[in-house]
Amino acid sequence: MAKATTANGANGVEPFGAIHLTLQGKGGVGKSLVASILAQYLRDKGSEVRCIDTDPVNRTFAQYGALAADRLNLRDEHNRIEQRAFDSLMERFLTEETATFVVDNGASTFLPLWHYLLENSALDYLRQSGRRVYVHTVITGGQALLDTLNGFHELAQTTEERNIVVWVNEYFGRVEAEGKKFSEMAAYRDNTEKVCGAVIISKRNQDTFGRDVEEMIAGKLTFQEAINTAKLPIMAKQRLKIVQRDLFEQLDRVPF
Repeated sequence: MAKATTANGANGVEPFGAIHLTLQGKGGVGKSLVASILAQYLRDKGSEVRCIDTDPVNRTFAQYGALAADRLNLRDEHNRIEQRAFDSLMERFLTEETATFVVDNGASTFLPLWHYLLENSALDYLRQSGRRVYVHTVITGGQALLDTLNGFHELAQTTEERNIVVWVNEYFGRVEAEGKKFSEMAAYRDNTEKVCGAVIISKRNQDTFGRDVEEMIAGKLTFQEAINTAKLPIMAKQRLKIVQRDLFEQLDRVPF
């Protein structure tokens, strides 16, 4: 689970929760799904999770009612991204000390948020304040492979920590290029020291597992909500339990 840190490492200091950011410059690759899975996992492990949706275009994360995600408005009266609005996000990170944050960030605010964090030395400030920051980024197969690899590379080249969690999303196809898996690609080999863990969203039988997961996502349901609903047949619930268990077991191996 996400282990709390302390401001100075001494006993008796109030524990501070971790901060998890989903960042990827390519839209429609599953960032909100990753954020929802992560929030569910952290809650299941007993963390006090605060969810925040900063996507100004697609408020997908905020539509998961069970996760109660707050919406952060980043646009000014002229509909432009206002970087100063990120100050309010930092304010929450630094004052709501016991909470663990999961922030879903849209493709259009990928660069503004990341540049804000770098220009303001925000990652260093958070670390010095007892906060551990993890960056979750999605690599997907199909036509978006190159774009998502570039997004990952930019994050890895500009972070100074080993704090990137890669989510390999096989929904659009195997994440392969020229016969190489992601772990064999130059983008990964050149940045392996920045990656602290990986989670594979495996492509399963589309007629069974695929359809069950798609319906769960379309309904903006958590795994537990979908498994508990009377609307799904018994075997659909069984398949969702298998998917949830697989993802949670992989997250157990990430050194949060």
